[in-house]
Amino acid sequence: MPAAPPSPYPCATLPLVAENARIYIGTAGWSYKDWEGIVYPAQLKKSQHPVEYLAHYVDVIEINTSFYGHIKPEWGKLWCRKARVVNPEFLFTAKLNRAFTHSPIAVVESTSAETIRANPEDERLAKEGLDSIANEDMLGAVLAQFPISFKNTNANRDYLDAMIEKFKQFPLVVEVRHNSWTNEGTLRYFAEKSVAFCNIDQPRLGKAVVPTEHVTAPLAYVRLHGRNYDQWFDSDSAKDRYNYLYTAPELAGWKTRIDAIAGKAKKTFVVANNHFEGKAAVNALQLKHMLSGRAVPVPDSLLRRYWELGEIAAKNTEE
Repeated sequence: MPAAPPSPYPCATLPLVAENARIYIGTAGWSYKDWEGIVYPAQLKKSQHPVEYLAHYVDVIEINTSFYGHIKPEWGKLWCRKARVVNPEFLFTAKLNRAFTHSPIAVVESTSAETIRANPEDERLAKEGLDSIANEDMLGAVLAQFPISFKNTNANRDYLDAMIEKFKQFPLVVEVRHNSWTNEGTLRYFAEKSVAFCNIDQPRLGKAVVPTEHVTAPLAYVRLHGRNYDQWFDSDSAKDRYNYLYTAPELAGWKTRIDAIAGKAKKTFVVANNHFEGKAAVNALQLKHMLSGRAVPVPDSLLRRYWELGEIAAKNTEE
């Protein structure tokens, strides 16, 4: 019988992270209509909460509904309870509400210190929701994601400083997408504030930030948005932007960066945001395999849709 071809997914032969350090790999969000029957079995919600199901397979979920509306404390507690049942080491991260990071009419107006209009009620509700998860010891980080229009200016730096002060009770990550922020001064400032610089993968268009491996706090953060150049700004549907599946060589480049990042951080969060039709889950599981060197559990429904996962799937994956 001929030998099986080598896997295209390079694996770590030795752990490269510091002792007691941990890499958490997962997806941005979990509640997508187009995940039904792909990531999740059809009709899953009738028998099991999606968070409980997904926590079998990933180490972290980045809550993205908190960007659009504040987390209700009872929801935060429920999500923690559901995830902890199946994965005691599981953590959430959460996006900070857009009131603090985007102009309310960002589609037609650039985001800046002058156009962001958060109010004290937004701050109160945001903290209540985040506290509901932090009080369960399951909040790994809070992500403040700014758009590419938020540039490195005096006024914007002052705004960022004030926002960090408001939310300093939480482990903070800041994602900036304009390359004016990628300089030694910014990195020194983040390190002084113990705020993590978010390392991102996105289409390299115009003044977009390029991939980095910065560590400016005890925790480190990586977000993979996909490389859908043609539809990043021009698509009529926002979901088309995230219709991208990373190839094995593309992930291998990020494996190298993640190894370097994790060697300098106590916790490293790696979040795939290319969520269209479950592609984020596919790439997250592939990265788990690359970084661990082991086969990984894969949902049967996802395995049926994406043949690539057959090369890394552990046997008897379905819980």
